[in-house]
Amino acid sequence: MPCSPLSRGTCHPSYAATGWVTPGALLTWHRRLVRWKWRQPPTGPGRPPLAEETVALIQRLARENPTWGYVRIQGELRRLGHWIAAATFRRVLRRSGLPPAAQRASQQTWRSFFRPQAHTLLACDFMHVETVFLKRLYVFFAMEIKTRRIHVLGVTATPPAHESPNSPAICSWISRRGLGAFGSSSVYRGSKFTDAFDAVFAGNGTTVIPTPPQSPLSNAFAERWIRTARAECTDRLLITGERHLRAVLTTYAEHYNAGRAHRGLGLRAPDDDPNVILLPAAAVRRRQVLGGLLNEYHTTSPRLPHRPQETPSSAA
Repeated sequence: MPCSPLSRGTCHPSYAATGWVTPGALLTWHRRLVRWKWRQPPTGPGRPPLAEETVALIQRLARENPTWGYVRIQGELRRLGHWIAAATFRRVLRRSGLPPAAQRASQQTWRSFFRPQAHTLLACDFMHVETVFLKRLYVFFAMEIKTRRIHVLGVTATPPAHESPNSPAICSWISRRGLGAFGSSSVYRGSKFTDAFDAVFAGNGTTVIPTPPQSPLSNAFAERWIRTARAECTDRLLITGERHLRAVLTTYAEHYNAGRAHRGLGLRAPDDDPNVILLPAAAVRRRQVLGGLLNEYHTTSPRLPHRPQETPSSAA
């Protein structure tokens, strides 16, 4: 059977040269017709892509948990209501430039390494304040490294090296706070710290770690609070005595813990809940601390207009 003029464009060159069609060519045309009959329009590049929110959640879990592998992230997302295959996590993390768990865990920074250690650390130190009568007073304080909460434990005019540290304020604070939750306490090395101080903390299972000599930066949290307390409080007041200084620092510690933003805590106060996001309020009120030396601002809900209740008229 010779090739027709209409099919010469589709014939093999050998067919066109001879002018005859072989059975194989006929079957090939038939297969093409079958494929053309059952051809379907393209429906897109496979499965629909993941939502951007889901991709961002996968990246967040991988960055915040460097030891989690693909299956671990898959299980956590299933608990959150997202059913995704483990191969999808591998593809998403690879496109985001995030390596597998073994490589991510080895890329730990010093900041991420020291942050879990802060949950069991206290920073203790002494600060001195000169009164208006040129008398030196000593203040013993402790700071929780995890929350940055400050505790003023005692104020005395006697050098601490000649005084027993088993004061009611220190002992009651230790028993109330439960120092068993803290693994160690970092203190500044000096003559003011004696073996008796170590015994007070050791009685609650807390290990005292002295800082190196002449190295105040080793106790940077305590040194930074001393600078802050002096700049915001004691250097702006004339202290008359122990009772006055104790009252001032107690009030300032309450303001420091509940009403002052900290850069190390994401501009939150130590007592603020990190999981609560406050919405802007219509009214903001100021609260003065230490006679107006410090100011605190709090949001209040707007007051509704007062409407007097109408009393029903008595029947005549």
